[in-house]
Amino acid sequence: MDLKSLKTFQMIVKHGSFIRAAQEMNYAQSTVTMQMQKLESGLGVQLIERGKEIALTEAGRLLYDESMQIIKNMEHLEISLSDLKSGESGHIRLGVTEPTASYRLPALLGKFMSLHPNIRISVDISNTPTLSERILKGEIDFALCTAPELGSGLFYEPLFHEEFVALMPEGHPLADKEVIVPEDFQGYRLLITSATCPYRRKLEMTLQEKGNVLLDTMEIGSMTALKFYVEDGLGVALVPKIMVEPGTKGITFKRVGGSLIHMTMGMLCKEAAYPFQLAGQRLYQYLKERLPRPLAENEAVQVRVI
Repeated sequence: MDLKSLKTFQMIVKHGSFIRAAQEMNYAQSTVTMQMQKLESGLGVQLIERGKEIALTEAGRLLYDESMQIIKNMEHLEISLSDLKSGESGHIRLGVTEPTASYRLPALLGKFMSLHPNIRISVDISNTPTLSERILKGEIDFALCTAPELGSGLFYEPLFHEEFVALMPEGHPLADKEVIVPEDFQGYRLLITSATCPYRRKLEMTLQEKGNVLLDTMEIGSMTALKFYVEDGLGVALVPKIMVEPGTKGITFKRVGGSLIHMTMGMLCKEAAYPFQLAGQRLYQYLKERLPRPLAENEAVQVRVI
């Protein structure tokens, strides 16, 4: 039993005539007759009583009632598959790190989903190591994050720099400096993120390069929570500039120098999945065009981490 034969059957019943059904469907009458014979033969029952006027058998009435929903479902499925093939529908499982997840992504996804209402997006917020594992396990499709560790078997495309600033309470001794360097943190409590955070690892590497710079640190597990701890006078923190609202009462921020000035953000996926297909490609291109501060041409290289 195929969809064409069911549609032909529905049209015959609707018009009460083989001839009118053939005209409506732009078929030869012999084609309509052959489809009905094939349908009845396949089902093993007579559906239509032929005569001057056609009439449905009991089996024909049953098939007519049930096939209406079948045809609707099949037509809906055909449209859905066509949209999926063209990238106008689908389900994208996107991973993202903070602060991009909270400060950049909501507005971008809102506009994207208004342009493509049939594309469904799930957002998984975590750190880069966890997102890398979930990509390899097939739990998410791709991620917007920092570069993964070497040996991960993934493909990474750097896209933009996340600029950092030093955040501190108003009146802090460092607030008089125009630019903060790693050595300036010595003697003051520095609020840091968890050991798995790429931002913290970069800070530690920078301090190692500067020699024996001993710091009084306090670990805060959430990047987005750091500014609230600074507001309450618990210390100084390095945070992405996007998190800082100018004029916030009680705190101020300063530019940072050297290699602490930024972290690279980009798209991460399985190498076999790049370039992304269908709906994923639409989202990737959309984000790439709208994320801030594109990398310089000599920096925007694609890295295979294998």
